[in-house]
Amino acid sequence: MKLSRKEIKLLLKDWNLAWDKHDLEKVLTFFHEDIFFENWTGAYIKGIKSLRKAWEPWFNNHGDFRFLEEETFIDEQHQKVLYRWVLEWPSIEPGFEDKPEIRKGVDVIHFQDGKIINKLTYSKTTLEIDNKRWPLHL
Repeated sequence: MKLSRKEIKLLLKDWNLAWDKHDLEKVLTFFHEDIFFENWTGAYIKGIKSLRKAWEPWFNNHGDFRFLEEETFIDEQHQKVLYRWVLEWPSIEPGFEDKPEIRKGVDVIHFQDGKIINKLTYSKTTLEIDNKRWPLHL
């Protein structure tokens, strides 16, 4: 099943709403059972059950986050998306705990059978706190 450009846009809109509501179970409904997720550190997870297990602590401990869409490029023919985002949340960086933090990144998203099969996340190596850029700690 291939998604049309319009269907991809609608799916991403609904996906973002699920993130805004911090609804892990709803977020996971957009992923294929065989999801391959690679985060910005290069760590990766295979399968929806492993993704749920990995993300549960993050959703439980970071309830004040929000992702803002900066721009989205959709390749309908190849069922791929480049999604540029901004993450706003209370910082977990040493020395800046709970201060408002901004991170920027890009997700490379591939669809299969109407679901996200690959999500590859790339993030800048700096973050913004108090209108200053700081190096990201791993």
